[in-house]
Amino acid sequence: MSRPRTLHEWLAGSARQHPTKVAIDDRGVPVTYAELDRRSDELARGLTQAGYAVGDRVVTLTGNSAEHVVLFLACARTGLVLVPMSWRLTPSELGPMMATTRPSLVVAEDELQRLARASLDRAGLAVPMTAPGSTGVESTVPVRTPGPERGPEPRGPVDDDPLLVVFTSGSEASPKGVVLSHANVASNSLAMAEATGLTHCDVVLATLPQFHVAAWNCQPLAAWWHGATVVLERSFEPARVLRLVADRGVTTMMCVPTQLHLLAADPTFPRADLVSLRHAVVGGASMPESLRRVWAQHGVQVGQGYGLTEASANVLYLPPSEAADHPEAVGWPYPGVEVRLVGEDGPVEGVGQGELQVRGPGVFTGYLHDPERTAAALDGEWLRTGDLAARDQDGCHRIVDRLKHIYISGGENVAPAEVEAVLVSHPLVADAAVVAVPDEVWGEVGVAFVQPVPGARLTVEDVLAHAREHLAGFKAPREVHVLEDLPRTGIGKIARADLRRRVEVVPAVGRGAR
Repeated sequence: MSRPRTLHEWLAGSARQHPTKVAIDDRGVPVTYAELDRRSDELARGLTQAGYAVGDRVVTLTGNSAEHVVLFLACARTGLVLVPMSWRLTPSELGPMMATTRPSLVVAEDELQRLARASLDRAGLAVPMTAPGSTGVESTVPVRTPGPERGPEPRGPVDDDPLLVVFTSGSEASPKGVVLSHANVASNSLAMAEATGLTHCDVVLATLPQFHVAAWNCQPLAAWWHGATVVLERSFEPARVLRLVADRGVTTMMCVPTQLHLLAADPTFPRADLVSLRHAVVGGASMPESLRRVWAQHGVQVGQGYGLTEASANVLYLPPSEAADHPEAVGWPYPGVEVRLVGEDGPVEGVGQGELQVRGPGVFTGYLHDPERTAAALDGEWLRTGDLAARDQDGCHRIVDRLKHIYISGGENVAPAEVEAVLVSHPLVADAAVVAVPDEVWGEVGVAFVQPVPGARLTVEDVLAHAREHLAGFKAPREVHVLEDLPRTGIGKIARADLRRRVEVVPAVGRGAR
């Protein structure tokens, strides 16, 4: 594998080799490699002239777009750090993330600038803001406001400089900012390209939102390294995606299982022209074998991946050719990645199970401004994933359960502690617990149990309205049950296993909507 380099060198090389080839097809608007290189270089010079330097952080609130890619590459050229935040969140959720980030610049689409302002107000920050695109950040870059975290004098970035900060939920209530360096991102993207056979001939369909690490490291950056074309979509619309496969000659795509399920359920799926699609890579959750067979019947092979943001995303991969022999597995390590299983008595050799831990060039540099949680996530050079995995006689891995309480709904991580903290902030709620239950479409959804303040007349509608006001739709519980007392263990902890059993027998008092 080639030695990792800074991303601006990486992609400038592709522009020299493939200047007229389409790098990005942004909803039908082509951007060649030469144009992508020129635009990102111009923006990089504009950022430098405006006073931004290595280490300064740029927060974005934007949908998928070529302009966002240009900004990412401009940050890579100048040593700035891109912090893409989710436009699905509320100011209550984004405010603490802004406070942790301490950005020097915010780039938000016009329709998201009110959200950005409200989030900055929550954080008590006054930060220059602009919009992406030729009428905004590429032509007029706001001058950097002096602050306590001034970057060093301008210089070129190096491998170990931060490149991305991606916020991810943990078992704690507050999200963590995962810091990924140029070397982390480059190594991980090259490993995926090698494992999946991605080449300059590929046409990659990218639909995952660009506030996820997978939207960069799971195919698009590897595609731009090799000179392939990325068909960039702003949203996921099943019928349109199926048309794009045929219209653009899409050869590969990265999805979460929910997306493949929705595509297969679309009325146009039986007659869709999928002949160009040589394979798909699925991640974010395990893929049911029944769904894999549906796609195989349509000539599309699906490989299963496993990863986490702290490992730059890609850790394990199960090629389609191995799926039949290893049902429900997530495979073997990507090139350059090492894994081990650790049980109560230490590392597990051979067949067995334990916590999956990861070592390699993709392991993050730490959580932003959070040395305590960084130390807790690492065992020396090994990253603790918090996932319980089993290894078979072939060295193939299967995820058994989560040691943390996180669940994944439609490819989005949800921390029950975060949802519970919001529910308890309602003045009539004394305590709350959220458990995950299986869902055919979303993989998992949250069910909330709330205990009212003594004497309070708490309604389900009150709880759901409160949740929707303060939480993104995918985090808000689907169902709410009001219990006089939450079940507890002998030492006073909430008995979550008991609550999961109750979901099957207690009629839902209320149902939310995603």
